Amino acid sequence: MAKEYRSREERKRMEKPTKGTTKKREGLWKKITLSILTVAVICILAGVGGFYYLVSGAPDLDESKLKDPLSSTVLDKDGNVFAELGTEQRTKISYNEIPTVVQDAFIATEDVRFFKHKGVDIRRVFGAVLANITGGFGSQGGSTITQQVVKNSFLSPEKTIKRKVQEWYLAFQLEQKYSKQQILEMYLNKVYFSNGLNGRGVYGIAKASETYFSKDLSKITLPEAAILAGMVQSPNNFNPAKHPAASENRRNIVLSQMKKYKYISEEEYTKAKAVSMKSIVKVSQPERTKYQAFLDVVIDEVEKNGDANVYTDGLTIETTIDPKAQQKADEIINRGKEFYPSDEFQTGFVLTDTKTGEIRAVGAGRNTTTGGINFAKDIKRQPGSSIKPILDYGPAIQYLKWSTFHQIVDEPYQYSEGVPISNWDKRYKGKISIRYALADSRNIPALKTMQEVGLDRSREFGVGLGLDLPKDIYESYSIGGFTGVSPMEMAGAYAAFGNGGVYIKPHAVTKIIYQDKTEKVLTPEPKQAMSDYTAYMITDMLRDVVKSPLGTGGRANVPGLDMAGKTGTTNYPTEVKQKYGFPDNATRDSWFVGFSPDVTVSVWTGYEKNKKDHYLGKSSTNIAKYIARDMLAATGDMNSKFEKPSSVVENRDELYIKGEKMDDIPQDIKLDPVKNVAANYDPVTSNISLNWQYAPELLPSTSFEVSYDVNGKKAQTQKIQGTATSINGIVPGDIVKISIVATSDVGKSNPVTVTVDLSTTEEPVTPPDEGNNGNGNGNDNGNGNGNGNGNGNGNDNGNGNGNGDGGDGETDEDGNPVIPDPTKPTDNNGIITNPTSYNTSNYRYNKITA
Repeated sequence: MAKEYRSREERKRMEKPTKGTTKKREGLWKKITLSILTVAVICILAGVGGFYYLVSGAPDLDESKLKDPLSSTVLDKDGNVFAELGTEQRTKISYNEIPTVVQDAFIATEDVRFFKHKGVDIRRVFGAVLANITGGFGSQGGSTITQQVVKNSFLSPEKTIKRKVQEWYLAFQLEQKYSKQQILEMYLNKVYFSNGLNGRGVYGIAKASETYFSKDLSKITLPEAAILAGMVQSPNNFNPAKHPAASENRRNIVLSQMKKYKYISEEEYTKAKAVSMKSIVKVSQPERTKYQAFLDVVIDEVEKNGDANVYTDGLTIETTIDPKAQQKADEIINRGKEFYPSDEFQTGFVLTDTKTGEIRAVGAGRNTTTGGINFAKDIKRQPGSSIKPILDYGPAIQYLKWSTFHQIVDEPYQYSEGVPISNWDKRYKGKISIRYALADSRNIPALKTMQEVGLDRSREFGVGLGLDLPKDIYESYSIGGFTGVSPMEMAGAYAAFGNGGVYIKPHAVTKIIYQDKTEKVLTPEPKQAMSDYTAYMITDMLRDVVKSPLGTGGRANVPGLDMAGKTGTTNYPTEVKQKYGFPDNATRDSWFVGFSPDVTVSVWTGYEKNKKDHYLGKSSTNIAKYIARDMLAATGDMNSKFEKPSSVVENRDELYIKGEKMDDIPQDIKLDPVKNVAANYDPVTSNISLNWQYAPELLPSTSFEVSYDVNGKKAQTQKIQGTATSINGIVPGDIVKISIVATSDVGKSNPVTVTVDLSTTEEPVTPPDEGNNGNGNGNDNGNGNGNGNGNGNGNDNGNGNGNGDGGDGETDEDGNPVIPDPTKPTDNNGIITNPTSYNTSNYRYNKITA
């Protein structure tokens, strides 16, 4: 119903707005418009201001930096320059010398709209963002070729908004100043192509063609161009010489991109994809530079952790190398046939600082022409018994609070699934301590220990020491039956034992300083991987491996150096031995990992590939120990000693955790003293020759402490394995008092003393002989006959006394003579013949310290 008005004036008044209302509405719209304009102006000003702030400090476009890669300076541990990277492997070319197939491959892969954008491809930026969200965008990144030139020439690699805006800004500038052809020439002359085979950076497309295909760039083919274009995304991972399978997969992605964007036909794509990597990758072998083994590690660390290119970014790299130690490592690597059994025999080793994890020297391998493999860090091989402190006895002390004298039974045994396990000598020692078990490298006690600890806790302990172990481990891991570990990993793990339980990942780079003076510290953070008592007790047990006559690592011992370590050997599967004709006792890998309070060395030896005659024999298994010995002798501090923490208590040379129950305490047994001591002075040589006799069946497992004083002043104590020694520097007028004590794993004897009195002109008096002394030489089985009470010596395999038997001539897992357990008489098959004669639970394994 229409509204009725009382008059025409009322109707006009109601239908026509008042003047005041109109003014109010106009004022409101003006305020809204003004506010919008104000906000817009503020945003524009803020954007402009923000842009200028972000681009402030951006470097100028320096043409020399655009065209020439910048060398990086490498410093040793004392800050001295020892290398420059990036100045040697470069071959410059002009745009006209770049084959079309190379341009097509790189543009299709790196920047398909290169000739259309103005430096920054906005469409590509959004595409890269979307790819990061959805995944699967592997063929292209967010940066154009122009941006990559700018980034590599002027900017640090830090990933910040400011750096990215500066990159865009400089890319626009670069496009204004240079043609597309010039920019592409710059890019292809400076792009990085990994470090070849000699560790020097390969950069520039021409040098890459020479390095990986041994041909001039003008002769490059489609599949070769695709390989090089594919390397840019990750040069080291797609290096065709080191990683041919990964390189081939990446090459095929590049070919698919070229087909997608119509650079090649379907037929060309199929034909190029079918070409084998082996047929086209022919790597040239430039001469390696000084300290190249160490530089290999430096390059990897910078690229993985520093997000920079050592060959093009003009870095200053602070490293941990000790030039003298590296020189020793290089000398060992370059030894010839007088040391190594063949040219194909390989080794990889690393020397680190025990307390800091800093790498002092690297032995990367011998005659390394097989694709640039660094045998100190790249290989993964079975560790054998060298894993036992890490996965067995370390966890047992840490989690179960075992003492070093904790008793465990060495007996016929099997894995949980029923598969038998044996010791290296096919014998059993009965109830023994874990100290004895580790020193003699017994397998059955190691497995039993892991079973008591539990697989999960063993793995946890190993991972805490830097080992890359799978989620599930098996009982075979207890004796190193898995693949595998690298010398670098083992160095880091063992160093933690010598460093109070603190693990620091081995590292060669401490700091990177970029061109714009920003810095990045790469030193890893230390972490407490185990208790200090675990670290010290394992260390003390590992001392016996190298210092005790029963230890398997005696050939690595450096006299006077407080050191510890462990051997490890692995065997070939039966089918491999049959295929290549290897003998039954052929060894595949031989390890020695040793450490002192200041340095740690980890050594692997073996052959890279299975071939005829490529196995370790009895003598070559010792080379790992000799390498470790020579490195430690050259770098170890003779005055440095392992310090026992307050959390460890000692009882009869065995170690216990303070506050834990000492339920295993060794009991000493008195050994028989030596007999028929003869001491004769020779005034010509100023020496006293000393010899004595001892029960022949006990000689292999008995050592002798010979101490003496001259004129009442104590001189020193000798530790002798045998029945003769000499005392030097004695002159007429001296009075020399000599004491001889027999020692073994079950105790010590009372001392036998003799005095050589040279204070008068009379002949020195010696105890009367009980028979004529005679000498006899034993054969290879250690049997020898001497006249009367003389000594008979067997070759390396044992000693006989008089008419005694010098032993059975067997050797342990590392080629050392077998030393029978004197407490358990055995027949020729290792079966205990009189097991009730001895209470083995009271025996003490007598450690001999440095």
